[in-house]
Amino acid sequence: MKAVVFPKYGSPDVLQFVEVEKPTVGDKDVLVKVVAASVNPLDWRRMRGAPFLVRLSEGLMVPKNGRLGADIAGTVEAVGKDVTEFQPGDAVFSDIGAGGFAEYVAVPEKLLVHKPENVSFADAAAVPVAGLTALQGLRDKANLQAGQHVVVNGASGGVGTYAVQIAKAWGAEVTAVCSTRNLEMVRAIGADHVIDYTQEDFTKNGRCYDLIYDAVGNKSVAAYNLALNPNGKAIVAGFTTMPRMLQVMTLGALSSKITGKEIAPLMAHIVKDDLAFLADMLAAGRIRSVIDRCYPLAEVAEAMRYVETKRAQGKVIIDLQAR
Repeated sequence: MKAVVFPKYGSPDVLQFVEVEKPTVGDKDVLVKVVAASVNPLDWRRMRGAPFLVRLSEGLMVPKNGRLGADIAGTVEAVGKDVTEFQPGDAVFSDIGAGGFAEYVAVPEKLLVHKPENVSFADAAAVPVAGLTALQGLRDKANLQAGQHVVVNGASGGVGTYAVQIAKAWGAEVTAVCSTRNLEMVRAIGADHVIDYTQEDFTKNGRCYDLIYDAVGNKSVAAYNLALNPNGKAIVAGFTTMPRMLQVMTLGALSSKITGKEIAPLMAHIVKDDLAFLADMLAAGRIRSVIDRCYPLAEVAEAMRYVETKRAQGKVIIDLQAR
């Protein structure tokens, strides 16, 4: 079967389109023929081995795995003898961690959920990493309540587009922060207010919010404090530099104790029930995937280059049915 690998760290030029063995299926595994996958920022961080912290898990000098692609959607080809929930022909999707840029993947049953019939493979593949990050940040970390005023920084990206929609679906008043060219798009997915960050800094305009959901991570702890209401929360799901991330982890925790305004980083996890929850929201039309571009598997390098520009609206999809 065909797959994309990176035998060394570097630019998209290091990616190779190769023939590998089809995965074997364990007793509790499901063999999935991949129809669509999506690209996440973690993919290009893994590819480049940057920041260096990434190499603690990927391999210090050379990648241990060399596979990319966490989000997949496809059809079940075969199942292990202990699998009870799926059978060949079922449409499924999941966050598999890595290896999704390939024609087939073997996935533990505990990570898979059924794809709704009224949701395309591309729309389903767009969801897992970004959708889980938005859902777990808003629900579990922030305990979002109806009527709260939420500002989503980075509202036009993969995580941001889901965060805007989930917050709106739960009754929040949502302000979306993005660039000029994305203002109409974030309005279209439900934002009540928009801020063009090229014209205005949402932490310096005198307004305060109950919750800051930051999918970018480009603000200081002091800036978050300035823009939060008393007892407000800032959940930082992305980061632009290591110093910014470390500041949120250290000074954010200290500031939270002093001011009563919680400032905390977010690390999302693969939770099957949460994927099923997102599938239900997709099926009901409460959220939708915003897809910027689709690339065939052979053009993963171009897809990675585009995602690295940080200009994609929503998600970038790898379409394994395209030629």
